[in-house]
Amino acid sequence: MAKFAPVLAALLVFAPFTVAQLNTLAQAAGKKYFGTATDNPELTNAAYVAQLGNTSDFHQLTAANSMKWDATEPSRGTFTFSGGDAIVAQAQAHGQLIRGHNCVWHNQLPSWVTAGNFNNATLLSIVQTHCSTLVSHYKEPFNDDGTFRTSVFFTTTGTSYIPTALRAARAADPAAKLYINDFNIEGTGAKSTAMANLVKSLKAQGVPIDGIGVQTHLIVGEVPSTFQQNLQNFANLGVEVAITELDVRMTLPITPALLAQQTKDYQTVIAACKAVSGCVGVTLWDWTDKFSWVPGAFAGQGAACPWDENFVRKPAYTGIVNGWK
Repeated sequence: MAKFAPVLAALLVFAPFTVAQLNTLAQAAGKKYFGTATDNPELTNAAYVAQLGNTSDFHQLTAANSMKWDATEPSRGTFTFSGGDAIVAQAQAHGQLIRGHNCVWHNQLPSWVTAGNFNNATLLSIVQTHCSTLVSHYKEPFNDDGTFRTSVFFTTTGTSYIPTALRAARAADPAAKLYINDFNIEGTGAKSTAMANLVKSLKAQGVPIDGIGVQTHLIVGEVPSTFQQNLQNFANLGVEVAITELDVRMTLPITPALLAQQTKDYQTVIAACKAVSGCVGVTLWDWTDKFSWVPGAFAGQGAACPWDENFVRKPAYTGIVNGWK
């Protein structure tokens, strides 16, 4: 779920290219924010935190891990919020928006959920309690072929966990924005069609749903040609669309050609969001290569972010600027 914390209105001045900053340009383009994910271990790095609080670049933060189920309800009925609270405090100190991430997901679940052998009614009650307590909602339900992903939730409850979670979150906080978030829905295809059909079904049932999050973990040179059209297709459903976890990884070592293509790819993604009025904002999946998740997940790949490991802007930053222009 994307929950937008109150912020003070700020005068937006369109800066020249040489000093343009990312959130300033995003808001000048009519978007709600440009933001970044962050994680608790990174908050000990003073230079990192200083840039994280630079609201000319970032007007929104996502907690990368500390609001997930294993972090927030490690044992049944016992909730821990210290990690998420630290990131919320960081955002509130700078008047930044917060996107909750996430309530129901097939990964990073404690064993009491996955191995509890609960029946349908009990597991739905557990989902309802968790989402009501967390009051944040963010989900990834599909396989790449458009079928529902096998998880303890789907195996036990079918699709019932989705409306249960959404209704619980809406009841807990009627002002919260409720999103369904997924990966590999950047271009048109079976998985994007399944997402659209799910949203149509939820709306037809009167289930609260406010937006679709398109994660956008990309590979250099592989932005889908249908990316902008797909964003528009989602927006045409009458919901918001957000790019929620943007990075563009490359096979190492870094070369000038790869950096040039990465710059083009970032520009293409940002320009697509700008062109789709229903696309409300963009979030990087962390802003610096120093703390990127990519090397740990994809062997031999990295350099996915707009700043390098020394917090120096890469050409990709210019690509983002040009995308908003």
